[in-house]
Amino acid sequence: MKITRYKKVQKYLKFYYNNFGFHEPYQVLIDGTFCFAAFKEQINIREQIPKYLNAQAKLLTTRCIIIETEKISKKAHAALTILKQFGIHECGHKEPISGSNCILSMIGKRNDKHYILASQDRDLQEKFRQKAGVPLLYLHSKAPTLEKPSKLSYEKAGRTLEANEFMFISETQNEALKTMKKALGVEEKEVETKQVVKKKKPHNPNPLSCKKKKKKPGQIPKKENVGEGKVRKRKKNKLPKHVKEQLKSVVSSN
Repeated sequence: MKITRYKKVQKYLKFYYNNFGFHEPYQVLIDGTFCFAAFKEQINIREQIPKYLNAQAKLLTTRCIIIETEKISKKAHAALTILKQFGIHECGHKEPISGSNCILSMIGKRNDKHYILASQDRDLQEKFRQKAGVPLLYLHSKAPTLEKPSKLSYEKAGRTLEANEFMFISETQNEALKTMKKALGVEEKEVETKQVVKKKKPHNPNPLSCKKKKKKPGQIPKKENVGEGKVRKRKKNKLPKHVKEQLKSVVSSN
């Protein structure tokens, strides 16, 4: 069995265990349609159902179901032989009635005996989907399949949990639990310490890490205050007149 199927079955059984009082050995009420489908698909019910549920299971039927299957024994003789292998629960009907009506009376309104219904009858399945706390088991793709709990089952479980949510742990038990937590040093802290995040100040870039701009080959560096297309003239320093006359006199004397 695949792990996903195994997890689903355990999840559903746990739901019925916690909310409706189901427990091992699980009582599986089987009708003729389920046995006929098992024979057709060559499934050993006695082995496969406990293996699928991964738990002990009592496979049960009623006299009304056996008598109904005997009436159509020509078509379902093999189903009858399979059905007679299981234990018989007394339904209390002096005169036999149809198998579906017998199952309806056995399960009743509340399913107090915690039956898991194993049937391929779709009409019967739909009737029990309208009741809370009735697990449905059927054969699908040559394998037993436990149906997901109905919407009514979830709603009833939610109401019971909501009504009894303060009844699970009393005040004295709650206080004892707190003292045990303190003794073991696992008491939860009410006030959480908040970490103060310091903001980083902006820093100037490292001058050593800054690269100098590379000059492109053939590019003439621009000079400041020089217009494009103009040649900058070099300024001539003029000598005063008396200096010029002294220089002339020195040159003439030589």
